[in-house]
Amino acid sequence: MAPSKAETPQETIHVELGARSYDILIRRGLLKDIGAELTRLRCAGKVGVVTDRNLAGHYLKPVTRVLKAAGYTVVPIVLPPGERTKTLRAISTVMDALVNARFERSSTLLALGGGVIGDITGFAAAIYQRGISFVQVPTSLVAQVDSSVGGKTGVDHPKGKNLIGAFNQPRAVFIDPATLRTLPPREWVAGLAEVIKYGVIEDQAFFEYLEQHMGPILKLDDAPVAHIVKRSCEIKAQVVSEDEREADRRRILNFGHTIGHALESLGGYRGLIHGEAVAVGMVYEADLARHLGHCDQDVVTRVRSLVEAAGLPARLPNVTFSALWNAMQQDKKVSAGTVYCVVPDRIGSVRVVPLAKAQTRAWFEAVRVREAGFRTVKKKQSR
Repeated sequence: MAPSKAETPQETIHVELGARSYDILIRRGLLKDIGAELTRLRCAGKVGVVTDRNLAGHYLKPVTRVLKAAGYTVVPIVLPPGERTKTLRAISTVMDALVNARFERSSTLLALGGGVIGDITGFAAAIYQRGISFVQVPTSLVAQVDSSVGGKTGVDHPKGKNLIGAFNQPRAVFIDPATLRTLPPREWVAGLAEVIKYGVIEDQAFFEYLEQHMGPILKLDDAPVAHIVKRSCEIKAQVVSEDEREADRRRILNFGHTIGHALESLGGYRGLIHGEAVAVGMVYEADLARHLGHCDQDVVTRVRSLVEAAGLPARLPNVTFSALWNAMQQDKKVSAGTVYCVVPDRIGSVRVVPLAKAQTRAWFEAVRVREAGFRTVKKKQSR
């Protein structure tokens, strides 16, 4: 479990939610101190370590060893990897493990993995014996900068993403950036979509930093990686502290997700992975904003250019408007039958707007005509 490079000073970011407040700790090498951190939180007795088969090969044994050395009884709960695991069946698997191991209300769950594992673990903790403690130990970039913070937990329904769940804040979030080096390249790149999102919605200077440092970031250089994780967590913590249950301001965190979640659902969670779908969603939600008159073309160009520089997809898959619109209507952000979407005014500022079907269809058809012409030009140029 030794980190690949020297340990770095710890960064602590506070999520202020009154009685539900907690800290995000970021430090290279933090994973080997996880037992001491749980003791500091006054966790006691049994710890259920929820992870997936891929992560188990990297971290389950060393984490179990550290926890046992700190005096905990460890119950490993290993699930299949991937978004298709995020179902009520997986929750049932976790419930069975907790019941069989005689977990009590004083017991703790530890989410060791990416966003899928964190969402499942948090939801299981919310409903087992009407609520037990859990901590987040995110190992993917998406989880470290986004899904582990804020208390959104749950699973998917075949007709829509994250339709079943609960708000349940963790006791703490422990981030060890060294775990990012075990990510498959596709997962690492996909996580950058959520990082880019923060620049668009809240911080123009951060967006410019990403434009200037994407090369070193993609090489996993320590300093820029540490910076993007820290700044992303700071923005997420601030937004969540202002609006825990997504009544208003927190909705800005959904930039790229109205179209992105629809694309995931249409692909049966077998095609684009979450970050890739969000990347496409950001590009086309920016373009929709331009069509509706909320921003100029420069915003669209910069968002698309940065998405492409990160190695993320930036083109809409071959879907029909009817299929896309129907999938968007299944999203949890729909209110009174109206689809809402986060659109940029400029880099660093967004708003939430209702979408009219006729206007959205007109935009979609214009996109298809424009992109068909683009492909024709490219084909001629390649001859």
